[in-house]
Parts: sequence; structure tokens; C-alpha cells
Amino acid sequence: MTTALIADDERLMREQLRTRLAEVWPELEIAGEAKNGVEAVELAAKLHPDLVFLDIRMPGMTGVDAARQIAQLPADDGWRGCEIVFITAYDQYAVEAFEQGVVDYVLKPAERERLAVSVERIKKRLAQRAADGAAPAEPSPAALQQLLNTLAAKLDPGAASNRLKWIQATVGQNIQMIPVEEVLFFISDEKYTRVQTATLEALIRKPIKELVEELDMNLFWQIHRSTLVNTKAIAGVSRDLRGRQLVAVKGHPQKLEVSRSYAGLFKGM
Repeated sequence: MTTALIADDERLMREQLRTRLAEVWPELEIAGEAKNGVEAVELAAKLHPDLVFLDIRMPGMTGVDAARQIAQLPADDGWRGCEIVFITAYDQYAVEAFEQGVVDYVLKPAERERLAVSVERIKKRLAQRAADGAAPAEPSPAALQQLLNTLAAKLDPGAASNRLKWIQATVGQNIQMIPVEEVLFFISDEKYTRVQTATLEALIRKPIKELVEELDMNLFWQIHRSTLVNTKAIAGVSRDLRGRQLVAVKGHPQKLEVSRSYAGLFKGM
């Protein structure tokens, strides 16, 4: 059975969407409801739904912020992530972004006819995921991140100027300021994150999860739960004898493994 979460700070909107979904998709199970982004992320991590309906504008953590975190949740017990469906009042800019096909959307108020169209698109997307063996098909992580960056900029025009531009890192006994453009890749272990440039290696305590929220994800792609790579530093992608994708980095001999969840970034290679 397909399961879903509904996240909206307005109780009446949650109730209306639940009622309309029962009419156009009676076999869908609403596994939980959240009244803010934080609750949505927590429930997604706990319940592993097939899709999450997120109000794009919620106080505190917006639907876009929640989508970022849900997209980073680790695979567990066969769960390979979920589809994101944004709930939004009509906004030409946002709707044009949604029409790119990266995610689906539901317009407020959730009218039966419009919702039925969205449901059909969602069903096709879920069917494609199932046909691909539960591995994420479209959207690719990069396409999703690009859309989320676009929507975040729309919701908060000042956000782009707040992107991380410098990394304060430990190099030997010294603290050094490293421009993010010079970073080839970031790799995290349980305690530290390694910052690699063409000329130096440094350590920071900031985890990948925080870097994803602070960096320009059009410049840095996440290719593994613990790895970010500068797109300008990608020299090529190859496969090893086990079929794993490996990213070659300009100016550095190390090859970076692409996890299955992010294999769609280099589809066809």
C-alpha cells in the first residue's frame, strides 16, 4: 500500500487535503500529519513514507527546508527515499518551476479535479520507481537540489547572498580561510570533514548535512552520503569491476565513489 505524510501549518488545509485524497486516491494511506517542517522531517525519518505533501510556506522551517532534509535521510530497511509533493497557493514563478517535472505540486485549495491530475502524475512516478527496483529514478538529486535552491531564493531573496563563501579550516597547527571555489571535494567521517583543494588538505567539524544547507548546490553536487564534489572539478566518471561509478577529480589523484542513491547524476555513463 502507498503511504503518505501531510505537512501544513493550517489544520483546515490538512483536513481538506486528506478528504480530497480519500476521494481521488482511496487506497492511499495517510500515515501521519505534521504541522511544521521539523515534524515533517521527524515523521519521514520514522515512518519512511512513499511520498510527502509539504506546504511550501510554513513558519520556521519552510517546506523547501524540510524537503532538503528529507532528501538527505539515509536509506534504511529497503527504503530509498520518497517523492516530494509541494502544496502551494498559486504562484506563477513557483508553478513554472514545478512544471519542469522535477517534483509534483498541489494548488490550494485542493480541488478534486486538479488534485486528480496531480495524483495521476504521482502514481506514474511511483510506478517508475518500483520498476527501477526501488532506486530513485527522476528526479536526480542534482535536479531536485537545483529546484529547491530556486524555490528557496524565491521564498527568501536574501538567501543567495548568505551562501558560504569561505571555509575556516585547520591546516596543521594553523587556521586558514579557504575560498569555497577552490575546494575540490568534501569527505566526512564520524567526527571530521576533510576539505581538499589542489594544494592542501584541511579538516573542519562541520558535517556534510550542514554544508548541503550552506553551500551553493549548483556548484557542489552530493554524490554520496558523506561526499560533496565541486562540479567544476569533475574530470570524468568511470566504473570499476564491481560496477560502481567513480568520479575523477581535476588536480587530485583520488577517485570518489558515487553511491547508488546518486547514480542518476551521471545517467548513461
